[in-house]
Amino acid sequence: MRLMRRCGGLDQGSPRTPALRPLPRPDAWTALPGGAMRSGSRAPLGALLIALAVSLGSGSASGQTWPTRTVTLAVGVPPGSAPDAYARTIAERMARDLGQQVLVETRAGANGNLAADFVLRAPADGHTLWIAAQSMVEINPSAYDELRWKPADFVGVIKGAEAPLVLVVHPSVPARTVTEFESWIRANPSRAMYGSFGGGTTSQFAGTMLAERMNLPMTHVPFNGSAPQTQNLVGGHVLFGFTQIQSGVPHIRDGRLIALATTGTTRWRQLPGTPTLIESGFKDLVATTWFGIMARSSTPPDILARVVDAARRAHADPEMRGKLETMGLDVSGLSGAAFDEDIRAGLARWGAMVKATGFKATQ
Repeated sequence: MRLMRRCGGLDQGSPRTPALRPLPRPDAWTALPGGAMRSGSRAPLGALLIALAVSLGSGSASGQTWPTRTVTLAVGVPPGSAPDAYARTIAERMARDLGQQVLVETRAGANGNLAADFVLRAPADGHTLWIAAQSMVEINPSAYDELRWKPADFVGVIKGAEAPLVLVVHPSVPARTVTEFESWIRANPSRAMYGSFGGGTTSQFAGTMLAERMNLPMTHVPFNGSAPQTQNLVGGHVLFGFTQIQSGVPHIRDGRLIALATTGTTRWRQLPGTPTLIESGFKDLVATTWFGIMARSSTPPDILARVVDAARRAHADPEMRGKLETMGLDVSGLSGAAFDEDIRAGLARWGAMVKATGFKATQ
């Protein structure tokens, strides 16, 4: 763990992460048609031959036969994180619908950039897709000086799920409201260290915005994902931070963390007694996160249309929506061109935030 240099509430550095390079193949998890699971499996040869015959018989109608083999969903964060849980849920549903295996492959590192690079190296045929999170798509292009990908390399398939963050404190902090929390920080400036689920994420920048609004210096402590961030908050190694709903709510219910406020525009259904930061007097302090599916922009239009249609069907399924809502996520369903427009707006908003703070990440 590396503490970031404190300067008026704004971070002046970032954790060092590994350079992009080929990695050994990680353990793979596969969803099979019908909902079964198998590790490290591949599509049967017979199924591939049948798909090939259908493709040859249909001339150029490639989109009509997608998928012809295993579909891989590349996840850029460690197992146990919210994007990983989302990926496994959607993989199971898509496998049943498509009649093909859907494999979730972990390519963790560099805040999702390794997964993006992995997808970019794969054929643009709709069989390798990126499970992206908001910070990966909307913040990374401004935070990293050297990326092997750019926003134009990808198009949105579907904005699958979204949720606000929640400001939590360790029970040892004598604050149960944001006002009490601000008073405590002013009285204990040496303890004003907040944990995030990664440098260059909404979790970090929510803390940055709060420090600015309170006019207080806060030290940023980044962790590699929401799971280690939550573990360190529960253990009292850092005393407050903005966590993902999916990671924080179980500990809030058990009393191991105290929720002070959420970062949405309205109260969150799983925490109806917790006010928003807007209600707590911090106007316009809104920071939500989303998870979704991205494809290479050079994917043939007919295939891309099939991918979008399959994603829409999966997210419209009541059973899957229920699973995501249980995880603390709301199904968005924004897809295609509308999703791309939403991403462009996010790039502008968070790009301005990165520029204003002077934050720069390293690979």
